[in-house]
Amino acid sequence: MASEFDLIKRYFNRPQPDAILGVGDDAALVQVSPGMQLAISADMLVAGTHFYADIDSWMIGWKSMAVNISDMAAMGAQPRWATLAIALPKADETWVARFAEGFFACAEQFNVALIGGDTTRGPLTISVQIMGEIAPGQSLLRSNAQAGDDLWVSGPLGDAALALAAIQGRFPLSEAELDACSPALHQPQPRVALGLALQGLAHSALDISDGLLADLGHILERSELGAEVWLNAIPQSKTVSAHSHQSEVQAMILSGGDDYELCFTAPAKNRHRIAEIGQKLGLTLAVIGQMTASPTLTILGLDDTPLTLKEHGFDHFA
Repeated sequence: MASEFDLIKRYFNRPQPDAILGVGDDAALVQVSPGMQLAISADMLVAGTHFYADIDSWMIGWKSMAVNISDMAAMGAQPRWATLAIALPKADETWVARFAEGFFACAEQFNVALIGGDTTRGPLTISVQIMGEIAPGQSLLRSNAQAGDDLWVSGPLGDAALALAAIQGRFPLSEAELDACSPALHQPQPRVALGLALQGLAHSALDISDGLLADLGHILERSELGAEVWLNAIPQSKTVSAHSHQSEVQAMILSGGDDYELCFTAPAKNRHRIAEIGQKLGLTLAVIGQMTASPTLTILGLDDTPLTLKEHGFDHFA
């Protein structure tokens, strides 16, 4: 059976041209570009909570990196380096090899270098810390939204939640529909290029991980504002749209989570420029509401009447 250090050497020790010193020592050394600030975030994924342990570990590897890169996108930062700490029930080299392939496929697509980490034995748990760079004053902070801002999302919502509901037997989908929705759940696409393009145009941003309404709530709280959200303006895939007349699917669109699209606010005067960015990047950017001075959240349903939901998103301790 492979040792801890064998696993690291075989599957995680890759060239790190952007690091002064990477994997193999007590700490990594990196050089931040002159005049730039370091943006740092961390996410933990636990088997049974964030993913099923029996799915292809390539997808687990991809998602582990992607959700962290998405945090950099939400800040408007350029992702650069990451560390990985992983607890494994056993040293299953087949599982680890596929995990590493997916992890590095995502890392390489977004030019992120793995520069360190740790492995141990325990319940399957994956912790990634990511670091990126951003110029001072350019961060897309949750606290910077302003009353009257347009409220945007970067693409369709609800596919990941619908796929999960189908996998769990809570919502019937055809095989073709499940195949169409599953990539959103297993292989989310971080919107790094959009986050960088929104510098100077958007006031605030975050990525949608726990559900649109739950995550939007963080902007409302930090900016001390309210919002009006228009369900009929939220982009939907063909599969989600086919079922959107059902209240449970409407709840998935608004609060299902795992979308990893960006939710951001921007002044109405920038609407045309942001739309042009969407066209250039091939993204379905859409204005789905407006920020309000009144500290309340109003949701207008498909018939433009107020809609009430029991839950606004995922809560790890609810």
